[in-house]
Amino acid sequence: MTKTSKHRPAPRSKSTHPPRPRDARAIALDALIQVLGTGEMVETALAQQSDFHLLEPRDRGFARALCAHAIRRKGTLDHVYQQFLDHPLSDHANKTRATFLLASCDLLILETPAHAAVDAGVRLMATDPLTRKYKNVANAVLRKVAEFGPALLAEADPLLDLPEWLATRWLTFYGEETTRAIIAARSKEPSLDFTLKPEADLKDWAERLDAQILPTGSLRRAKSTDVTQLDGFEEGLWWIQDAGAALPVKILAPQPGERIADLCAAPGGKTLQLASLGAEVIALDRSKKRLERVKQNLARTGLNAQIVTADATQWHDDHLFDAILVDAPCSATGTLRKNPEVIWAKSPSDIETLSAVQARILDQAYTLLKPGGRLIYCTCSMEPEEGEDQITAFLNRTPDAKLLPLGIEDYPSLGEALHPSGWLRTRPDHWSEYGGIDGFFIARLTKSV
Repeated sequence: MTKTSKHRPAPRSKSTHPPRPRDARAIALDALIQVLGTGEMVETALAQQSDFHLLEPRDRGFARALCAHAIRRKGTLDHVYQQFLDHPLSDHANKTRATFLLASCDLLILETPAHAAVDAGVRLMATDPLTRKYKNVANAVLRKVAEFGPALLAEADPLLDLPEWLATRWLTFYGEETTRAIIAARSKEPSLDFTLKPEADLKDWAERLDAQILPTGSLRRAKSTDVTQLDGFEEGLWWIQDAGAALPVKILAPQPGERIADLCAAPGGKTLQLASLGAEVIALDRSKKRLERVKQNLARTGLNAQIVTADATQWHDDHLFDAILVDAPCSATGTLRKNPEVIWAKSPSDIETLSAVQARILDQAYTLLKPGGRLIYCTCSMEPEEGEDQITAFLNRTPDAKLLPLGIEDYPSLGEALHPSGWLRTRPDHWSEYGGIDGFFIARLTKSV
């Protein structure tokens, strides 16, 4: 009698299909929570979502726009949806608050059809145990946001889009008209600026990149895109750098062969500028991780600089420098056009702490400068403590330091940014005809011979 073998099913083959990503809104929500909680940049928070790169390009763009606009218009969007809550949300209801913010942005800023945006917001609220109890509330609130929200958004005071402490500061320092102009500039879709190697033909590359030539020599493309797919990226013929961020090196005017220290160098745009003009550059930063990006940019562009990981408040060198660039760590409130999250991650105490660090870096940098050498101090901050007040205090305590004033003949297109004392203060509302510019404070100093 033959023994019958039991039939065994063939083993299942492993699927070769990639895991299915979450919905773009769910990814945007988690990124938004991270931005609000830690101050992380929108782009970084999205990239850290494991399935963000699995989305289709159109969905990645949607998630990016949803998260960025929710941060950019946070104050007014919070104001709108809160009008329809019967009771204020608990201080601990962070995810619920972020979900309402994201869904309101979907409805009012991206103008997604109401039925789709409301349904998506309710589903987001229902999928998490922390927010599930607000599912029915979300349905009622978001329907009212869809119906009455556009009028409320139009009537809302734009000052709501600044943290209260920052709005108070800017109203004091800049006045109401200028503060409102800054907010208006911030609300626009940010552009993409390029710095080209000196040998590149501006007109030719303006055509290739679908960009306009700005008065200071930067190129500007109206809309953001995946820069790695643009002509010239692989060849390293340009790098992304806001026109305002490119000004400090232009003002320093490095000469071939000059020995120049770029302190607090990461992510490296100014290092690339200096190296491309033939300077012998030391790029210093305390963050080894951030310096990796500088190395990557140098490798892509084929430029050279010596990389040093050190604290700029303590670093010494055996030889003095012809010129020094101090792009000091700061509150970055001037970058709110492209980095809307920064103002929600800062507080007045941060400005006090950072200004103390800036003073130490500036003092130490000055000891490394040759007599007759040039030093640029700059910050991408709108706060006087990190700019005007910093330089005034430095000159008062450093008798042999002198300000090298900038004049209208240097940058005629930035005349409104020039101060009678000779320093430069750009604001987001400047260059409105070109779409704005980051807020920067720049002062040029020298050491007496």
